[in-house]
Amino acid sequence: MTDPGPRGDSPPEEGAPPPAFRPEQASRPAGAADGQAAPGQAGPPPFPLRAPLRLSPKVLLIDPVRMLPSLLLPLLGVLFVGGFSARSYGWALLGIVGTVVFAIIRWATFTYEIAGDRLETKRSLISRSVRTIPLERIRGVDVSTPPMHRLLRLAVLKIDTGASGGDEEAELDGVTVEEADRLKALLLRRAPRQEGPVPEAAAAGPAERPIIKVPRRWLLYGPLSGAYLLTPFALVGGAVGLAFQLGNELGFGQDAAWNLGQWLWERPYLLLAAAVLLVLAMPVLGALMYAVFTWDFELKRRDGYLVAERGLINRRSVSLESARVRGYEIVDGLAERWAGVVRVWAIVTGLGDSQTRGQLLPDVPRAVAHQVTEDAIGPYTAALRPHPPVARNRRLFRAIFPWALIALVSGVAAGATGTTVWWILLVLSLLLAGVGIPLGLDRYASLGHGYDGVRVAVRSGSLRRSQAVVERRAVVGWRLRQTWFQRRAGVLTLIAGVGAGKGGYEAIDVSEAQGADFPAEVTPEWLAPFREPAPPEPPFIPKPQTPPAGPHVTPHAGSPEMPPAGSSEPPPAGSAGAPSAE
Repeated sequence: MTDPGPRGDSPPEEGAPPPAFRPEQASRPAGAADGQAAPGQAGPPPFPLRAPLRLSPKVLLIDPVRMLPSLLLPLLGVLFVGGFSARSYGWALLGIVGTVVFAIIRWATFTYEIAGDRLETKRSLISRSVRTIPLERIRGVDVSTPPMHRLLRLAVLKIDTGASGGDEEAELDGVTVEEADRLKALLLRRAPRQEGPVPEAAAAGPAERPIIKVPRRWLLYGPLSGAYLLTPFALVGGAVGLAFQLGNELGFGQDAAWNLGQWLWERPYLLLAAAVLLVLAMPVLGALMYAVFTWDFELKRRDGYLVAERGLINRRSVSLESARVRGYEIVDGLAERWAGVVRVWAIVTGLGDSQTRGQLLPDVPRAVAHQVTEDAIGPYTAALRPHPPVARNRRLFRAIFPWALIALVSGVAAGATGTTVWWILLVLSLLLAGVGIPLGLDRYASLGHGYDGVRVAVRSGSLRRSQAVVERRAVVGWRLRQTWFQRRAGVLTLIAGVGAGKGGYEAIDVSEAQGADFPAEVTPEWLAPFREPAPPEPPFIPKPQTPPAGPHVTPHAGSPEMPPAGSSEPPPAGSAGAPSAE
């Protein structure tokens, strides 16, 4: 039995309308079979169908090197067990060769291709795995170049979708830089592909509009963030952990570590000198690490995306779809606030690893940050509303009471035992309790919330103050949370549920009236059915005028004060015929 209708691979009848465009036809010209050119077409199609692609063979020089840290302990164990004999070296060499062979097999069995409106990655090592990503689901594409990749002109391309959570949906580790740029421009462009030759401007990529390029002199603000100041201690901790991990293989066991600790304890001046050196190295190493990660930070707009590029050793490019940006978060620490600098993160729907991928600005002056967020996302124009005074009392209590309690216990113990340790603890707790007073006041001053008709803002924190500004359309719900202590104080925590970023942003210790009125102001249509209508005002009833007191005189008939018989008109006020006040 034959199909009388026209088939997709047969030429249409004369005069018939052209068939509808299908996404899977984008990889081949109309009227051509797979792998064939269209009849009568001069140039090649813009995106010709080709065999699935593989990663660059240069990645085979990187994979074995990256596997060496995990093979280091087994190889050292083989050498120690074999007594560094020729046979032990042979087994170690066999392990290295096996690693190289495994890397070659992984490279040969991994392919990727763009088939119509989807990206497919396939791996066929032991079991066959096919991952399909619709192009319309792609939320961002990141391109990074680690040091070894940069030497070989390779890049790592990571694809993030709304359903990926904290992990990327796909990763192409080892494509050339040119292929990474081509794939990034292709994956982020979701419009149907046009037939015909590709213009040179389109092939070179979409036009860019720079928003800001952070000057290098602003890298000096880096150590103020606090996290980078702990770099020396992190390096020392990592070195100690590595020494304990490799101690047995290197002849440095627990007994040797214990003896070293006792030797240092008997010489406290060495510990003091090491601590001083670490403290002095904090700003230097902190600034160095900050410069490595944020070198030449640049934010620009490209084809509907916000693109942030940064990094000295590992150059990274992050693309955020502007249509999915719902707001921003401005963060500053105590030292940053004194210097007048802030950091900015974007609040984006469906973004994994938002603390790293969502950064819009490193430490920059506050005025510059507000100007950039206004240009890239939108301004917030209203002032923040203060929280009730009871919130200040709660901030002070929480900042002072724990240290005051420790001081009380230490004072009792010091008076009972006379031990020096308790006296030292008493002095330290009293100092920290005194520091808690300005800290509590600053925490209260940082509280605030507001609404300018378009965006909602909430702010809290002191050592790390954060102000989140989200669009009203991003708010998907409200949550009121009240602890037992908050009920006693008559305050509560109002949480705006947002389908982006952290999922919710808190206005801490607002009054109960603010907790009811603020959601009704932002989303009145949601809360109108749940709010009691105001009671109607009573009708206005005018009070009757009281005539002035006077002698009671009964007018005779026919007098001017007495109306004619049968008339309903009352006598004039104040006349003798008016009702008496007596």
